[in-house]
Amino acid sequence: MEAGSCSGSEGEAEGAGAGTPVRVRVEGSVFAVDRALLVQGCDYFGALFRSGMRECRQEEIWLQGVRAGGFLTALSVLRGERPLLSAQQLVDAVECAAFLQVAPLARHLADLVTSDTCLLLCQAAAVFGLRELYLSAALFIRDMYGDLAEEARALPDPVRRDVEALTPSSYVAVGTHSPSMEMLQDSFRTLCYLDEEAREWRHLTDLPTHASTSMAGVAVLANRLYIVGGVRGVSKQVVESCFCYDAWEDTWSVIPSPRQPRYNFTLVGHEGRLFAIGGEFERTLMSSVETYDVAAGAWSFASNAPWPVADAACAKAMSRIFLCFWRPMETTDIYEYVPSTDHWRLITSLIRPQSYGHCMVAHRDNLYVMRNGPSDDFLRCLMDCYNLSTGQWTAMPGHYVNSKGALFTAVVRGDSAFTVNRMLTLEYSILGDRWKPRREMKGFPRSGSVTTFLLRLPRASRNQATPPPDAPGPSPR
Repeated sequence: MEAGSCSGSEGEAEGAGAGTPVRVRVEGSVFAVDRALLVQGCDYFGALFRSGMRECRQEEIWLQGVRAGGFLTALSVLRGERPLLSAQQLVDAVECAAFLQVAPLARHLADLVTSDTCLLLCQAAAVFGLRELYLSAALFIRDMYGDLAEEARALPDPVRRDVEALTPSSYVAVGTHSPSMEMLQDSFRTLCYLDEEAREWRHLTDLPTHASTSMAGVAVLANRLYIVGGVRGVSKQVVESCFCYDAWEDTWSVIPSPRQPRYNFTLVGHEGRLFAIGGEFERTLMSSVETYDVAAGAWSFASNAPWPVADAACAKAMSRIFLCFWRPMETTDIYEYVPSTDHWRLITSLIRPQSYGHCMVAHRDNLYVMRNGPSDDFLRCLMDCYNLSTGQWTAMPGHYVNSKGALFTAVVRGDSAFTVNRMLTLEYSILGDRWKPRREMKGFPRSGSVTTFLLRLPRASRNQATPPPDAPGPSPR
């Protein structure tokens, strides 16, 4: 591009025409776009409009190197939409995200990684150099490698080797424990992982002496397990000690406690932060929300939840946070918390009879809400599905046996859901409108309630060769 008529400081160049439309010509199409929208979400245009070059004041810009369909997808994502895309649209979008450095589009494409799209997105990201998308797709393939091995053979050899070098997610569980004493360390205070080949549970690590998993907040963020708060004893005395387990290093560390003591709350990890939502203190329900910035190591308050709530079911779908509230009884309200704007919004409500207990997990753009059946049959678990794209509820066919709480600890990995109780670990295949039992394994060898999650464990934990814990992961080729 030629240096042109833009004069003055960089700030003036950026401000000139900000908020005014510019025509962008791509192939045979012309798009009228707000300059501010392009500057905010696209590094290419941000640099262009600050460059002092002639194009920063032109009313029409010719754009080469991308397809019109990919640019149209980028605009829709920058405007806050979350479009579902065909195979060709995915490739065009990857090309556009890479060439124009559209970070929001790259994040949206990572949300579209499924068993149907992972191979295509992995190859496209490798070709165009979108590292984060490449890693997201490669990790997904690794988690489902048993099901995708045949299709994965079509991947280029360097890409396939990258995938095979990654560590898959492991199903991990911990029972409910109060803090211990140094001299009376309980041998049952352990984290265990599921050895899927042997179909049994194995010891991973011991809980720190002062850690509580009784009514504590438990969440995974960036392959680190966080245990926040909890209680000790029948008096429900709040435990202030909070801990972080680094799965790669196999080490525990202490983190600061929330500013508001709380227990029986929901903890969720998202984009470098933990969110502690609601809970109880001195037997009083709370609506307050705190967020922990992992990098800064500090807690701060966020917008209150819509209602006081304890132990709310939570799930993340398409990089969005959803909480399931019961208010009034037998009404399920699902709210979304939007961290970027720090506000809550009601997504949907469902009226359905229930007795007690519920759980929510996400798969693709579906939220699955599980609850006990009528009070006269509390061991029977019913399930409903809410689709975020269509806004429709569907009652799942059949009943799911809730033998001592198995389905209330569900975790989704790939196209599978894992549930566990003391007698049985059960893997379901998620088929959209139904869950089909797939594998049965040994139950968790501890009594009481169980919390489950996924961690990528160093292979030495499973008696295999160990990759360096700081390995950079796959690089696009």
